[in-house]
Amino acid sequence: VQLVESGGGLVQPGGSLRLSCATSGFDFSRYPMNWYHQAPGKERELVATSTTGGRSANYADSVKGRFTVSRDNTKNTVYLQMNSLKPEDTAVYYCNVWGVRESRDYWGQGTQVTVSA
Repeated sequence: VQLVESGGGLVQPGGSLRLSCATSGFDFSRYPMNWYHQAPGKERELVATSTTGGRSANYADSVKGRFTVSRDNTKNTVYLQMNSLKPEDTAVYYCNVWGVRESRDYWGQGTQVTVSA
């Protein structure tokens, strides 16, 4: 199981970024996919979940209306479109899937998002 995030960077408040998570080693279309973030000194938090078909999603209250999770099951990739970014969105963003072969989490290496003027 491999998860590889990309798309992070430095952006001004109010700006946008699109994160991607390319996956391999499992049947991507069968699993819900998650995005988490972890700010310095804080615990990792669930940001968004994409269901298997991609027709529905769940979001943390802090990002509702600003972030959109989507997936392309033909490319085994999940995305996180982040709009109206705020300084408090600054964190490392991780792609996650649970329970592919074992009852545990699988993580990517993370991608840094910094929102600053």
